[in-house]
Amino acid sequence: MLTLRPYQHASIASIYGYFQSNKGNPLVVIPTAGGKSLVMAAFIEGVLKSWPDQRILIVTHVRELIAQNHAEMIGLWPDAPAGIYSAGLGKREAQARILFAGIQSIHRRAQEVGHTDLVLIDEAHLIPGNSSTMYRRFLDGLARINPALKVIGLTATPFRLDSGMLHEGKNALFTDIAYEVPVRDLIDAGYLSPLVSKQPTTRLDVSTVGTCAGDFIQRDLAAAVDQEAITRAAVTEIIEHGQARKSWLTFCSGVEHARHVAEEFGRQGITCDTIFGDTPKEERDAIIAAFKRGEIRALASMGVLTTGFNAPAVDLIALLRPTKSAGLYVQMVGRGTRLAPGKENCLVLDFAGNVRRHGPIDLVRPKRPGEGGGGEAPTKVCPMCESIVALSTTECPDCGYEFPDREVKIAPTAATLPVLSPKAHWVPVHGVSYSRHDKLGGLPSLKVTYNCGLKSYSEWVCLEHQGYARQKAAEWWRKRAPGQPVPRSVDEAIASAHHLELPNEISVRPSGRYVEISGYRFDPCAPSTTASAPSATGNLAALAGSIATSASRTRGAMPAASTSAALPVRTSAMGGRA
Repeated sequence: MLTLRPYQHASIASIYGYFQSNKGNPLVVIPTAGGKSLVMAAFIEGVLKSWPDQRILIVTHVRELIAQNHAEMIGLWPDAPAGIYSAGLGKREAQARILFAGIQSIHRRAQEVGHTDLVLIDEAHLIPGNSSTMYRRFLDGLARINPALKVIGLTATPFRLDSGMLHEGKNALFTDIAYEVPVRDLIDAGYLSPLVSKQPTTRLDVSTVGTCAGDFIQRDLAAAVDQEAITRAAVTEIIEHGQARKSWLTFCSGVEHARHVAEEFGRQGITCDTIFGDTPKEERDAIIAAFKRGEIRALASMGVLTTGFNAPAVDLIALLRPTKSAGLYVQMVGRGTRLAPGKENCLVLDFAGNVRRHGPIDLVRPKRPGEGGGGEAPTKVCPMCESIVALSTTECPDCGYEFPDREVKIAPTAATLPVLSPKAHWVPVHGVSYSRHDKLGGLPSLKVTYNCGLKSYSEWVCLEHQGYARQKAAEWWRKRAPGQPVPRSVDEAIASAHHLELPNEISVRPSGRYVEISGYRFDPCAPSTTASAPSATGNLAALAGSIATSASRTRGAMPAASTSAALPVRTSAMGGRA
């Protein structure tokens, strides 16, 4: 039986909690390989087993994801009334109660699909930012049939290059982030493969390449990067670093560049094939199958393999494609985070300077249009194993080398940022205090200070804010005081603080000039402070079924649910100075 992980339980509970007090279109953010397909399947099963009259549509761009999401649904619930609408898969089962569809096939078929209560959009970051797109026209058509239509987006990257966060801006389809779990937390918990990065000698020079629509001009980028000497040097380095690794992905800057990279691998004795957007389906499927079986050691691609590509054994990723797109960078590197037998980690070789541009993948947030560039985060290279680590690191996490005390500052250099932020560590909590924090021109918040021996750490809980901040504050309170009403004001919270259970440990990690609180541990011997997590099947329906609904509920209204079963991996409170 498939079993939900704690953060997957939390994401589902957060969806119910969002619709209990909000009327927008929320986003659920789960990293690549974090199991979005299972989250969708479990959520859908819970809704339909409690409200069988609901009609649910799951839409995405990518044929492979349609099949994958449908298979996950049937694997969890074999009798699910599920169908597929996709020309690429040869099926048009428009009347299925749970319909998995490709937007290219269905965007003109709103009338054929008919009454729909809920739309889940997988890989929501692929929706263009303007208001006149296939998705928008299709959703507008469904909304004319059912004005109570609800839309939920799922993605690993809640942003796009040209317009910042998916829920911000004039034409934003989504309104809030209902739930987000950081990739670093899942790696630290053992749910995803660690990422490591070595310093490559070869660098791709894009100083003369212009920008259009927020990214490098494709034709000029290919001309700058696709040079025989550079390709030979980069491939030689990949082979040197990858001797003990079995499954390599190389992201290239153009179709011809990818072909030249594959040819150079072949000249140096490594089996490598190419995949592009126009590679015929049968040929593409055969290449990927051979790659997964280990018959092909490397793949070189351009414009594909960043969404819907599932090859857990990938243990080396070479970035030969410079990009200004934070989302593309995260999607490329995320191909290496899946777990596989015998795989200890995934090595990222960044020839393209993408880590320098965007930072560690667990801390990436895009700049809003018009914002200038920021500084580079300082790093250093381990002299023993060549791992790229944060400048503040005292011991190399890969080989154990102890760095001597710094006497001078080390200037940041190109392509030397670590691919992950510093790892969190746990500290014991000896006491907790609560106070009111007033911000000039803003709403007050509850300042929570943890006494951890010689140091103290603080976070701010936004009880008087609105939207997502208020929702996360409510989750924070309910986890510590189940059954107690969530205060509406900071003063009320301080007066009721005696109800709060205290964590016995918190996890902290550096975040720029500050220290961020990223997790909590409560005494397992103490009385439980959280509702038991729903299972992947019956108990999830019980969670939904526990919601009080009116017998006269209008068809099409999304059922609301209690958030008391949410199991947040991390609060939205910001970390403070140590």
